[in-house]
Amino acid sequence: MARKVVGIEQHGSWSDTEYLLERCKNFFGLGVLDKYGQMGVDALEITTPKKTGLTSRSWYYELVQESKDKIVIRWNNSNIQNGVHVAVVLQLGHATKSGSWVEGRDYISPALEPIFEMIGQNALKEIRGTADE
Repeated sequence: MARKVVGIEQHGSWSDTEYLLERCKNFFGLGVLDKYGQMGVDALEITTPKKTGLTSRSWYYELVQESKDKIVIRWNNSNIQNGVHVAVVLQLGHATKSGSWVEGRDYISPALEPIFEMIGQNALKEIRGTADE
């Protein structure tokens, strides 16, 4: 049985691809991420269930440089009562002192999903060179 040899040749450069990837990298600078971080805080404040309002006013965000090429927006809530993160028990549910169960309410995902959508749409516009800003 005869052996078949397959060869691949490449002509030209990768400059268009490198340009596109550089645009992607530059789009996600700290200034842009700050904008989305604050938008997330604002959305979470609006959607957080309110009894006293403390939890809804306690949202903040951090930009965390996890590596040379990775920056993460981390949304946090500083309302902690007796070691319990109130925002988490509102989301997931909790037991009461009398032993009954208070059902959680998914309010975090619906607040942040439009922000994630906006980041994706604006990143695509930037990459394609059609960004409004």
